[in-house]
Amino acid sequence: MPPLHLLLALSVVLIWGTNFVVIKWGLVDFPPFLLSTLRFLLSALPWVFFIRRPAVPWTTLAGFGTLLGAGQFGLLYWAMQSDITPGLASLVVQSQVFFTILMAMALAGERPARPQIVALGLAVAGLALVGWRSVTDAGAAVTLVGLGLVLSAAFCWACANTVVRRAGRVNMVSFTVWSSLYAVAPLSLITVVAEGPTAIGAALSHASLGGWASVLWQAVGNTIYGFGAWNWLLSRHPAATVTPMALLVPVFGMLSSALLLDESLPAWKLSAAGLVIGGLALNIYASRLRAPLPRP
Repeated sequence: MPPLHLLLALSVVLIWGTNFVVIKWGLVDFPPFLLSTLRFLLSALPWVFFIRRPAVPWTTLAGFGTLLGAGQFGLLYWAMQSDITPGLASLVVQSQVFFTILMAMALAGERPARPQIVALGLAVAGLALVGWRSVTDAGAAVTLVGLGLVLSAAFCWACANTVVRRAGRVNMVSFTVWSSLYAVAPLSLITVVAEGPTAIGAALSHASLGGWASVLWQAVGNTIYGFGAWNWLLSRHPAATVTPMALLVPVFGMLSSALLLDESLPAWKLSAAGLVIGGLALNIYASRLRAPLPRP
C-alpha cells in the first residue's frame, strides 16, 4: 500500500476510534435517539439529491438503515449516555465481527476454521471479564445494562452486515447515503415515543455549537468520509491488506477517551482489550489463510 493510501486508512480508523468521544460530547446536548436521528438525517440530506440511488430493493435499504440507525447507533448511544464509557464501548461493539461469523454459520452453513473458533473464545473471555467487572465493581465504568445494550448494538450491526452481503456488489457510499434516508422515519418515531416532544424541543432549542458540531462530524466525517474512503481503499487493495487496520479503532477509542475524557485504563480493562483485540487479529489471520491463493 502506498504511503498516501496508508495515511488515508489511518485517518479513517482514527476518525472512527475518536468518534466515541465525539458521541459522548453530543450526548451532553441531545438525548440518544434524537442524536442518532439527526446523525442519519444529515448523512442523507442533501446528499441524496446528488448521489444516484443504488440498484437494490427499497426493503434492503430500509432494513439496513433501521438496523444501523435504530439498532446499532440508537442502542449504542443509549448505553453511552450513562451506562458505559466511550473507550470501553469502542471495544465491546467490535463483537459484531463474531456475531457476523455466527450468523454466517447459522444462515449460510459456513463452517469456521479452527483459528476462528479460538478467536471467538478469546473475544468471549474478554467480554466475560467486562461483564464480571460490571457486576462485582460499582465503579467499573460499565453496568450490566450498558454491556447488554452495546452487545445488542453489535448484534444489530452484524445483522446489517448480513443485509449488505446479500445485496451483492453495490456502491457503498450510495448505499450508505440512501439507507440513512430510510433510517430517519423509524428513528424519528422511536425518538418521539421514547424521549417525548418536550425533551426534543428543549434539546433542539438549547443545543450548543459543540453539540451541533458533534452531529455534523458524525454525519459527514464519520459516515460520508469514513465509509467513502474505506471503500475506496477496498476497491484498490486486497481486503486482507486493508481490514487489519480496523484493529486500531478500539485502540484509538480507548486512548482518546483516556486523554480527552480522563477515562481510566486499569489492568482489567487493558486485559479485556488484549483478549478482544487478540481475537479480532486472529480472526483476520484465519480469514487470510482461508482466502484462495492467486493463480500464477
